Amino acid sequence: MIQSDDRISQINKVTWVGFFMNLMLTVGKIIAGYLGKSGAMLADGVHSLSDLVTDIIVIIFVNISNKEKDFEHRYGHGKYETFATVLISFALLAVGVSIFWSGLQKVLSVINGEILDQPGFIALYAAIISIASKELLFWYTFKTGKKINSQAVIANAWHHRSDAFSSIGTALGISGAIFLGEKWRVLDPVAGIIVSFFVAKVAWDIAKPSINELLESSLPLETEKEISELIVKSNGVKGFHNLKTRKIGNLFAIEVHVKVDKDLTVAASHKIASSIEEKLRNAYGRNTHVGIHIEPWIELVSE
Repeated sequence: MIQSDDRISQINKVTWVGFFMNLMLTVGKIIAGYLGKSGAMLADGVHSLSDLVTDIIVIIFVNISNKEKDFEHRYGHGKYETFATVLISFALLAVGVSIFWSGLQKVLSVINGEILDQPGFIALYAAIISIASKELLFWYTFKTGKKINSQAVIANAWHHRSDAFSSIGTALGISGAIFLGEKWRVLDPVAGIIVSFFVAKVAWDIAKPSINELLESSLPLETEKEISELIVKSNGVKGFHNLKTRKIGNLFAIEVHVKVDKDLTVAASHKIASSIEEKLRNAYGRNTHVGIHIEPWIELVSE
């Protein structure tokens, strides 16, 4: 199990790497778009700029989520990380909508007889560099997010890949405009529109689990079955009911009513509850929130 301080350190490291790469790409794309007369590359530069914003969101909110419990947050600050994930997904969705709208306007202008500018090779080179850089950054960020179990970092990884998708569309459009002639310049905005749907799909896939968490959805049924088995197999447990589960950022919260022999002492009953708590924390992390209510087991005797 990765310690909390080490986890935050890794999150900060991977996010700062992404931040500085996004900063260089943003500046490079905007310059290349301006010099190469490519509106698509300028839009791609704005997309990279949005990545800078999400990097900052991750750094701020994940560090807040690592704070200890306090009087106002008895369950800790874990949901700040969940909230950051939702913000990233909404930013990603906004980028998708922006790419779609920009592409649609250009397609309509071509239909109305407008001739789009032919972009220069510098814009194409910038797109190729962006694709390679963002794909490498995606895998580095994604693997780190999986390793430390951070949904915010994983969400940010997908934001990096959305930038790679955007650059692929940009590269295709620029290539078509350069090599296929004047009437094919419309490939640039058409490719952008197609990419925008992929970006929106990724945004939804990232947002859905985090929204469910903020709405207090239970843990997956498979996880609840595992929890039930751990409780049932504990010594002294006669039965249980009213199992409640939820996720708080990176942590699990588990509450349950456990039935024990009605003749047991308070000390013996407490020992059973402590044993269950230990098993659950060993299985799901030392910081798992566990609440166990002990009830007497009353055996029904049929006449």
